[in-house]
Amino acid sequence: MSDMFEKLSRISLLAFSLFILGSSQYQQQIRGDSFQGERIGILYVSHGGNETYGEKQLWDATMQIFSYDQNSTVYQQIIWNSDYWPQMLKFGNASKELGKYAFEYERIGGVDPYPESKRQITAELSSILDNYENELGVDFIVDKMTWISSDPSELANPRMLFNPGIPGGDPLRYCGTTDPTWHLCDPDRYNVDGPVERMLKIGVDRIVMIDLTTAGARFSKTYDVYTTAKKVIRNYNKSQQTDVTIEWVNDPKELMLTSYPTEPKGWTRSSGSPKDNPIIDYGEYPNPVIGDLRLAQFQVDGIEAEFDAKIALENTGVLLVNHGILSMNQVFDPKINDTLILNQNIKDLLLEKFPEMQSKNILGGWFGDMVRNELVTPGPPAFTQLERTREMRGENLGYILLHDTQNQRPQGDWKFRYWQALEQLRINGVQHIVVVFPQIMENSVLNLVEVPNQIAKEIGYRNWSKIDQLDFATYPEVGHPFADYWGVWVEQTCKVSTDSKQKEPCCFNMGGCPNGQPYPPLRQAPLHVRRDDLDPSLAFDVSHFGHLGYDSEAGMPSEKQPVQNQYAGTWSMWQVTDDHRAVAEFLADKIVEHLKASTTHAGRQ
Repeated sequence: MSDMFEKLSRISLLAFSLFILGSSQYQQQIRGDSFQGERIGILYVSHGGNETYGEKQLWDATMQIFSYDQNSTVYQQIIWNSDYWPQMLKFGNASKELGKYAFEYERIGGVDPYPESKRQITAELSSILDNYENELGVDFIVDKMTWISSDPSELANPRMLFNPGIPGGDPLRYCGTTDPTWHLCDPDRYNVDGPVERMLKIGVDRIVMIDLTTAGARFSKTYDVYTTAKKVIRNYNKSQQTDVTIEWVNDPKELMLTSYPTEPKGWTRSSGSPKDNPIIDYGEYPNPVIGDLRLAQFQVDGIEAEFDAKIALENTGVLLVNHGILSMNQVFDPKINDTLILNQNIKDLLLEKFPEMQSKNILGGWFGDMVRNELVTPGPPAFTQLERTREMRGENLGYILLHDTQNQRPQGDWKFRYWQALEQLRINGVQHIVVVFPQIMENSVLNLVEVPNQIAKEIGYRNWSKIDQLDFATYPEVGHPFADYWGVWVEQTCKVSTDSKQKEPCCFNMGGCPNGQPYPPLRQAPLHVRRDDLDPSLAFDVSHFGHLGYDSEAGMPSEKQPVQNQYAGTWSMWQVTDDHRAVAEFLADKIVEHLKASTTHAGRQ
């Protein structure tokens, strides 16, 4: 009897200790001892990113990204191999990412506003849900969770990185080089609890996830977070004899789990084509977040704010630009399908409020994708024939196959690449274009710097509606987001035409260069060698009036006015909502709807 009492005492002491450890962060949210209702953890999930940028941030983000794919070479051979850690940023597209983000962060003053927006939305969501507690008889505990983060405690399972995922691996404790971003690095930064573990330690009965990773569209990155969280909960339930569940508001009928390939076991995209891929009907698995018109209205309000009062609405165009999915993931990822619903809702709301607008002038445009080079023999380091091309604007985020189809792509108004849509709008005679990125809900370097440069290289930076006023609040140094050429990360020297062993500065100017180097720069890699991300041929002059409609053989470009068939109107970026309270109210409404729905609390483990 005494042994049993001692054992129970130890268990009680452990449970109490776990409660104390987990409750410190949530002390202000936990209801008093007299509360006897259900305690529900609410996780607001977003993509994640870095407030500031440097070598450490890219290194950690790279490791985090590959930690979700246990079949990848990086997972199997690098993450827990300390010999490779110092070399990590010398491989793949690391040099390109360092160059790109260094420019983007510098252009906005060094601090990305996205993480602060995420914190504010989380705080507002907690405050709003407090008001529902008595009505629902629950205790809400609210936190944020991300796919990647410079703060590992935001990850679904930080120790998934710390503890080696392969036999004989090294715990991930790298603290870098002399680069200043490694200063004060904590080697045990991944040996911490994430939000799921913290919630479990304070005794939540269930956890509910709601996701704005890509503005509410279901996506493989959020699926990574969801399934990682499920594993943490499953292990906890097994060790503590509990029955905690997790649900995902955006995917209440679990399309992604149901659709996920079953053979080979443990399949990921690094495994190649699956042998057994369950085919399901997308229409039977709706996403209640993406389908809600209130979500589209946030974007409509931002579009309206950028209309030009001097331009008739019938001559105003709207371009909805979007990223695709990761290659091979169409077998379970419905992001493209969900995005089309959001696009259509935005278009319908615009035409309803502004009937003068023309339907043909509201178009979608996807980013560019990798192209297969059949002349390449796959080998290290990439082991693929896929490469970036100038025709696809040097981009790789435009893989746009619809979920569980025979390689079908979007059609109609949503079939274009963004440069094709811009050309169509020019042909349609629009005089002002509002560019929107519907897959984001917070400002970041993506919409503040990257997309403006991608648009400007097509239709010109002088056509940007704010070029004569400038915006030093957003862009402290120069007042605008534009680079001299987009592709600031590429190699800057090119082969001399008369002696391929010699090099000289490349030409990144549409009007040509005195040294005789051609524009655009020629491909530097031989045709049978895979072109890497730093090839100068992938860079574009961010010129006064852009590449679309211009033919160098028909004459020189002008810095004063559009020539030939260049776009002669203006363009602007839509305004991302800064009403964090309104976004949190929307999220709270969807959470409460989910909790009240008769089909919820399935929480399949």
